[in-house]
Amino acid sequence: MALVLLYLAVLVLVAIVLFVAASLLFGRGEQLPPLPRGTTATVLPAFGVTGADVDAVKFTQVLRGYKVSEVDWVLDRLARELEALRGQLAAAETELDAPEPVGGEDRQDMT
Repeated sequence: MALVLLYLAVLVLVAIVLFVAASLLFGRGEQLPPLPRGTTATVLPAFGVTGADVDAVKFTQVLRGYKVSEVDWVLDRLARELEALRGQLAAAETELDAPEPVGGEDRQDMT
């Protein structure tokens, strides 16, 4: 009988230790309020992303690394920014390469 009580006491003690460890590791189960729609905890400016902005990006670490959704969001955001800059560069190059009109716009009539 004493052996069964000792066994139960050890079992309860192990269960308590496991519960406390899991609570500390995974949290107590409280829910955080959801982020507003279309936002993330990861921050980048709306326009004009600079190298310093990219260096300052911090991702939320989860049990096995970073949140994939946040990493994907930042990569998508940077890709859009790069595409916009490349489009602006192509437009500027097109304007520079366009031949100047030959004609009388800048000429004054001598007669």
